[in-house]
Amino acid sequence: MDRARLPAARMKKLIVFGAFLGVFLTAGAAAWLTLPQWYHPWVPGPVGRAAFPLKHVDEVGAAAARHRLSPALVAAVIYVESGFDAGVRSDSGAVGLMQVMPQTADEIAAQTDGFRFRRDDLAEPAVNVRYGCYYLRRLVDRYDGSLVCALAAYNAGAAHVDDWLAGRDALVVGSIPFPETREYVRRVLRCRDIYADLYGPVLAGVPVDRGAGGG
Repeated sequence: MDRARLPAARMKKLIVFGAFLGVFLTAGAAAWLTLPQWYHPWVPGPVGRAAFPLKHVDEVGAAAARHRLSPALVAAVIYVESGFDAGVRSDSGAVGLMQVMPQTADEIAAQTDGFRFRRDDLAEPAVNVRYGCYYLRRLVDRYDGSLVCALAAYNAGAAHVDDWLAGRDALVVGSIPFPETREYVRRVLRCRDIYADLYGPVLAGVPVDRGAGGG
């Protein structure tokens, strides 16, 4: 054996291995980041749940039931809005899990439990999710049950959606003029299906608030 050539051979193997590992890690990272686009039910549960966390289950279930919304839909909105980080505040001032605007919360409070509500309460998951669901339900009713319109309005404002609907019978995702809002609606609807698949039994079995109306 030519001992002088051994280190070079080993080095070549290490380079090949390093290149392979780099490609593998890059592909893995790309797959992880694009999981919402390619997710299928055959993805192992632990992988799916790591990519799509679910927190504050009782709050989600209670608010969804109270306002006649799918718990999976509510979980999807929270995931897209805040990634289940209750401490998030946007540059525009939106607060918490469902990124509720304080001004919107003031309006909701005036119609429900305004004498008790303080803006700081939006940092509390139960309050934030309840108010966010109240507002989303109001939008669903405003647009006669259209989730596309309701979600677009949740993201871009009802005034824009009203303009987009002018002269149309309906709004489809592909016809939403704002790219950000179009992608937002697509993501929420896709994530709703993912959350239903990953957490269906959990979301179906949470305690619910049977109170009628209110925020």
